[in-house]
Amino acid sequence: MDYNLFKYQKVKRKYLKYLRSQEVMSEPFRNKMGQLNNFYLPICKMIQELYLKKKKTKIIGLTGGQGTGKSTIANILKIILKEVYRLETVIFSIDDFYKTLNERKILSKKISSLFLTRGVPGTHDTQMLYNCIKNLKSKNFKTLIIPKFDKSIDDRSPKNKWLKIKKKPDIVIFEGWCVGVGFQKKKDLIIPINELEKQKDKKKIWRRQVNLELKKNYKKIFNLIDKLIFLKVPSFKFVFRWRLLQEKKLRITNKGNKTMTDKEVKNFIMYYERLTKHMLKTLPKKASTVISIDEKHRLKSIKFN
Repeated sequence: MDYNLFKYQKVKRKYLKYLRSQEVMSEPFRNKMGQLNNFYLPICKMIQELYLKKKKTKIIGLTGGQGTGKSTIANILKIILKEVYRLETVIFSIDDFYKTLNERKILSKKISSLFLTRGVPGTHDTQMLYNCIKNLKSKNFKTLIIPKFDKSIDDRSPKNKWLKIKKKPDIVIFEGWCVGVGFQKKKDLIIPINELEKQKDKKKIWRRQVNLELKKNYKKIFNLIDKLIFLKVPSFKFVFRWRLLQEKKLRITNKGNKTMTDKEVKNFIMYYERLTKHMLKTLPKKASTVISIDEKHRLKSIKFN
């Protein structure tokens, strides 16, 4: 058997097995082989070509609104990068770098009560995240541990559950809803975008601080990204719909752990609305790869900028 065909068959088996493990609810993945051939394989080829230029650790940002499937896509890319290109790949999320509940309580008293809710820039430990990515890219790589955040308790997991990276990876997939987003112009902060901003951020303190964080602390982190992949949703209303679906899956998989009601989800995504809409405006031009997702949650088209 041709070696490339053998590798393809192996990847196909592992890919389909992984997708089966993800079909938690009665929503099967559609056009599985079409997505493998037309999206995942070309992206991995692009990543491999990027790596081969200098054979140094590459940071691949994977970004998009809540519920777009970032974690699933990251894991599929990891399978292909390992099986086809023998590239050692590590995945972590910006979500794992949320500040502790206690740190956010302090922040909420000091600046704005809205900072108690995790999600927006300002609620992550940016120094820890910056140091972590710098170390992963460094020639003098040192073993490091990446934190884990437990959303069911809204706090950081104990250290024995953190991810330990002993060997310098070839590829790092750094995923998260706001990865790679830039700051807004001051004039764009004036008008509140939803009820949350209207009622709880009347003096614009919260959104100005979020913007300042993006301009300073997050910009230097996102500058370390070598390639940015953006999962583009049809519009913000689908973020709500898909975030609801995500929560339903959590109710099945996180038995006994706290999950959100539909009303809580609606309130929760208001925190994300401003930047998600800003991303939809700016990232299609800025990202190196744009994957458009259709209204039925399927990968529709891919564009390499």
